[in-house]
Amino acid sequence: MATPMTPAQWRAALKAEGVKVTEYDGWTTRGRDAATGKPFGPVHGVLNHHTVATNSLKSIAVDGRPDLPAPLAHSHLAKTGTVTLVSCHRANHAGLAAANVIDAIIAERKLPKQNKATTVDGNDCLYGIEVENLGDQKDAYTRAQYDALVRYNAAICRHHDWGAGSVAGHLETSVEGKVDPRGPVEGYGTRGKFSLTMAQLRTDVDERLKHPASWSPGTATAYTVVKGDTLWSIAASKLGDGNRWKEIADLNGLKDADAITPGQKLKLPAK
Repeated sequence: MATPMTPAQWRAALKAEGVKVTEYDGWTTRGRDAATGKPFGPVHGVLNHHTVATNSLKSIAVDGRPDLPAPLAHSHLAKTGTVTLVSCHRANHAGLAAANVIDAIIAERKLPKQNKATTVDGNDCLYGIEVENLGDQKDAYTRAQYDALVRYNAAICRHHDWGAGSVAGHLETSVEGKVDPRGPVEGYGTRGKFSLTMAQLRTDVDERLKHPASWSPGTATAYTVVKGDTLWSIAASKLGDGNRWKEIADLNGLKDADAITPGQKLKLPAK
C-alpha cells in the first residue's frame, strides 16, 4: 500500500532502472479521477497486460474503446522496448479484481485462484502497463520488450520498496476471464525463446531487485562451430555440462539439435 508516484518519481525510477522512456503529451494530468469521482490510490502493485493490437499507443493514451474511455493504462510498451508514459492518475485497465488476489498482492504471498464472489475495482489500486502484442500465442515479445518489462516492474517495486510479489498479470486478478499477458518471448539475457508466464516474470523481477538498478542481465558469448562439434560436445566443453545443449539450441532457435555446420556462429549462455 503506497501513494502513487508523482511525474518526477516516475521519471527518476524508470531512468535509474535503465528503461527507455518517452512521454505522451498531457500524461501528467490525464486520468479518470475527476470523471469517476474516485481518486487513484493507495496503490498495491503492478498489473501487466497485452494489447491484442498493433500500433496501439494512441488508443491506450487518448482514444480508448467504444465501451471504455482512455487512458487504458499508465504506460505503453512498444516492440522496440520503449515505454511511453500516458497517465499518472486513475486509468481503465484492471476492471473488477478478485479481492482475495488483491489481498495476496498486498501481502506478497502466492496468488490464489480468483474468488469471484468478492471483488474490488483494480483501477483504484494497481499500476497498469499495456505491452504491444497480439496475444495470439504466435506474436513474439522482442528481447528489448521483455527486458524493458522486467525493468519497468522492478523500477516501480524498487521505488515503493516492494518485492516481486507485488507484480501480477491481468489473468491472475480478473474475474472476467482475461488471459493476458501471454505469448512467446524471443529471449532474455542469456536465455533463448520461452513462453511468458507471470511466475517467470516475477522470478526475473526478483533477480533484478537483488542487484543495483543499474544492473543488466548477462549476455551470450559467441562461438564458431568446428568440424566434429555437436551441441552436446559444445555444452560439455564450453559450459562444463553436456546436458545444457538444449539451452544452446533454444538460445539460437535451433529445432534440430544436430543441424549445425562448421563455421556457423552460435551464441552460448553464461556458465
